[in-house]
Amino acid sequence: MSSLSIDSKKLPLMATIFLFILMYIFGSIRYTGFLSTQVFLNLFIDNAFLIVVAVGMTFVILSGGIDLSVGSVIALTSMVGASLTMHAEISPWLVIPISLLVGTVLGFGMGCLIHYFNLQPFIVTLAGMFLARGLSYLISVETISINHPFFNTMASTRIPIGGGNFITISVLIALVVVFAAIYMAHYTKFGRNVYAIGGSEQSALLMGLPVGKSKILIYTISGFCASLAGLIFTFYMLSGYGLHANGLELDTIAAVVIGGTLLTGGAGYVAGSVVGVLILGIIQTVIVFEGTLSSWWTKIAIGALLMLFIVLQRIIVTRSKQGQTTTTSS
Repeated sequence: MSSLSIDSKKLPLMATIFLFILMYIFGSIRYTGFLSTQVFLNLFIDNAFLIVVAVGMTFVILSGGIDLSVGSVIALTSMVGASLTMHAEISPWLVIPISLLVGTVLGFGMGCLIHYFNLQPFIVTLAGMFLARGLSYLISVETISINHPFFNTMASTRIPIGGGNFITISVLIALVVVFAAIYMAHYTKFGRNVYAIGGSEQSALLMGLPVGKSKILIYTISGFCASLAGLIFTFYMLSGYGLHANGLELDTIAAVVIGGTLLTGGAGYVAGSVVGVLILGIIQTVIVFEGTLSSWWTKIAIGALLMLFIVLQRIIVTRSKQGQTTTTSS
């Protein structure tokens, strides 16, 4: 019965991969130039920051939690980085670690509140979302443009990979984060603890697993990934602004769920979240190639896919519980 359960939990991931391939084939048939290698690489270039923040969100949702603060943390990180660089004229080698501490410290604080006071992650991270967004406006209500050699280099550097195609430094950073997260999720005790907590926190406690320590670390990692995504977003936009990444937390959650991670926790893959981000990217690319569609169709398509995958998850969870009940009664 366990093998059937494992297979059923892989269904959302398989559906995600199949959907991505189907959409890519559709675009290749319908639009000239869609099959270009650079068009595919642009999915990573344009969504590198979303990939990074989705990695952190994957750990959170795997544990059965949620993090609504990530979009605001990206905005706050961009404002801190831009302000320190342009107004305080601090070296980028100091600005980067300071900026990374923004989300890391906030994530650690939210994790402590969730664990020690037994608060709901939804409420705590909602408060974190308002706090980070408010601090962004406290720094400045205006856009802070960045004109610094280091940031300009990070934004404009193209890494050739042959055939006239290229990727950016942001893509390299995102790939390093993805591979590190895959290793953490599947080859470390922490990763096993995350899956166990998401499967059943009570059972994890009874097994003697460090549930509290793991939950704090999960939200700290999510905060760190959000700040790192904020830096990548700053390289991409070359500015800091309090409205940056407004609503991005919802896109991130959608990418993770479409990527096959169960909202109830305990099942999912980091690689699946990456594919989920690429699906969001390919929807935007199709709309751009079509030329006649409004950008709001992106939100409509994402909403439809999200509802589809939530229904699929509910069917899987229900059948899994029925199977466990049948096994117990027999």
